[in-house]
Formats: sequence, C-alpha cells, structure tokens
Amino acid sequence: MKKRGIAMVLAMGMAAGILTGCGKTEKIAAEEGIYEIGISQFAEHGSLDNCREGFLEGLREEGLEEGKNLKIQVSNADADTGTAAQIADNFVSEDMDLICAIATPSAQAAYNSAVSAEIPVIYTAVTNPEEAELATEDKMPVGAVTGTSDQLPVEAQLQMIRELMPEAKTIGILYTTSEANSAYSIKQYEKYAPDYGFTIETAGVTNTSEVSLAAAGLLEKVDCLTNLTDNTVVSALPTILKQAEEAEIPVFGSEIEQVRLGCLAAEGLDYVNLGKATGKMAAKILKGEAKAEEMKYELLTESSLYLNEKTAENLGIELPENMKEEAEEVFTEIAEAQ
Repeated sequence: MKKRGIAMVLAMGMAAGILTGCGKTEKIAAEEGIYEIGISQFAEHGSLDNCREGFLEGLREEGLEEGKNLKIQVSNADADTGTAAQIADNFVSEDMDLICAIATPSAQAAYNSAVSAEIPVIYTAVTNPEEAELATEDKMPVGAVTGTSDQLPVEAQLQMIRELMPEAKTIGILYTTSEANSAYSIKQYEKYAPDYGFTIETAGVTNTSEVSLAAAGLLEKVDCLTNLTDNTVVSALPTILKQAEEAEIPVFGSEIEQVRLGCLAAEGLDYVNLGKATGKMAAKILKGEAKAEEMKYELLTESSLYLNEKTAENLGIELPENMKEEAEEVFTEIAEAQ
C-alpha cells in the first residue's frame, strides 16, 4: 500500500515565550497541575470524530492526558451555527485555558467569543482559514487563533474519478450555503474540473432537511456526486447514498469514513493525523512554549486512496488492480451509519 500526495506542510511561525493572558494558565498549572480545554465540535460524523480523537492523542504524546493533568469538556453543535456560538460563550464563561474548535463554523464562533477574553483558540478541519477570516494570506493568525487546515486534494480526486469513470462528463456537488469551507472547495473544483474533462453542477442547502430534495434534483443532471467536507451534507450521507444507489449513480467521498459507509472511493486526508497535529500545537500553547497569535496554521496535504469494493460491485464498476494496489484501504463491506 502506498500514499499519494506530499507530506504535511508544517507552516509554523512559532516563537518561544509565554502565552498572552496566561496568568490563569500558569496559576492552574502551579496550584492544581491541571489544564482545562473545551472542545467545540460542529457536527457528529466520522471525519470530525477522528479529528477529536487525534487531538487528544496529540496531547497525550506531549504529556497532557485527561484524568491526570487535563480536564476535557466536549460539546457538539449538531450542525447548528447558533448552538456553536452558545457553546463558545459557555466555554468563555467557564474560563477555559484553551478552546479547540472542530470545523469552520465552530472555529469562527469560538474566536468571536474568546477574542475579548484572551482565551487562545486552536482549530482543526478548517478548509480555508483565510476565507473564514481566521488567518491572513501568509497563514498568520488574525489573533490568538491558529490550528490545522484540511484543504481537499481536489486535483487528485478529479484524476481518481476520471480513472474510474472514463465516460463521465458532469460531477454534482451538494453543499451548505452558509459554510465558507464548502464555497471555497467548490471554487477549487470549478477551477480544475475542465482540466480533467468535467463540468461541475451544484445544489445548495441550508439544513439537513433540504438535503434529500436537493440530492434528488442533482442526481437527474450528473454522472456522479462528489462530497466535500461539508458538515451538514456529510451528516445526511446515508440519505444521499440511498438515493444515489436507487439512481445507480456513484458517490465519491472526501475521506475514509465516507467510503466505509458506502461511497465508491475517495482521495482523502487522514483526519486522525490532522487532529494529532492540532493537539501538539495546543500542547505548545498550554505549556507556554508558543503563542497562538504567533503560530502559522498547519496545512495537511498528504492524501490517501480509499476504495469500497462492495459499492463498486453494486454499481457494476470494476476497480482497476493498480488502484487496489495503491489504495491505503479497500473495504469489502458497507458499514451501517452509527
């Protein structure tokens, strides 16, 4: 098995020193030996869950472990931006040492709430920190907010789709109109699709209740669907997969968990590794080894190929042997959504 892409770009502009507003952190460390972190996760689905677990793993590798010198509070916004804002406000009122925000809407909410309280925010699974107004064009943070980005390997995905569907012309993308990360990813698909002989057809939704109708309309116009890391859409993935199966239209994922659930294939990122890198950054901030406002965000650009043989069989598509050899993982069954 081999991985495609290039390695993690550790674009970190760190400086030794103590963290802004860290008097509280130093006091806790000295008197109790315990740091408190609030984790705000925008939605419950595989990639974000993997980010959370990777984040905790990264902290452990740096000597910070829940139950020993770390208190963790996890809250899920259920893909609701208003709830994400409430979670952030609660963490600020509880005077957390650091807030970890998983996904773009949670990161934006956390920074908006924490900026005046001087609580550092570290994010993960933010596709484009610049468009989310969390970073400048040189990857520097706009304040005490930094983290890791999950920009999709769009060209690798398009090449993979072309290999599996040599006659396809139109790719459909469902997206949430309020998610800045999705708007950016669509621009990337529209930019590179012509190079691979594709056109892009999109359908926007505002919440999960609209996904089924939008998917039905889109499936009538396209040869396949490709998923983004759109939180609202991914939360409704089982519905989309069922509709696509009935229409005999392949759905391509953006990471391993989507392929596990029945997407045909994905050229995707490892979200555990993404979260782990975030945890290591958080540890440096908590220990006073770096300031959040001086750390460039990190960009994970390494991708891996994932295939689902059972889905291919159901669609009557034969997976090329060379792709199966290159794949990081080939699933032989379709898992049920939890």
